[in-house]
Amino acid sequence: MQEKLTKAAIIENLHNKLGYNRAEIHMVIDELFEEIKDGLKDSRIIELRGFGTFEVRERGARTGKNPRTGEVIEIAASKAPAFKAGRLLKEAVNK
Repeated sequence: MQEKLTKAAIIENLHNKLGYNRAEIHMVIDELFEEIKDGLKDSRIIELRGFGTFEVRERGARTGKNPRTGEVIEIAASKAPAFKAGRLLKEAVNK
């Protein structure tokens, strides 16, 4: 099983590397997430060069099956957040 890197661990790592106050780091991370979320709500593409791109993808309505009963159901159209890794991130992961 892979080890998790939580937001709390990231905050601690940044505190140790940079020496900034943990509360301020937490606030910056939360604001970054809010900016990404707000951009996606507005159907904007969020591009973080070298890291990746967040966008909203439309899913069309479709027919599906209830796995328990086998009953055919209609699944409504929806929007889903998506992330595409950038070249530098892909290279870092594959080293």
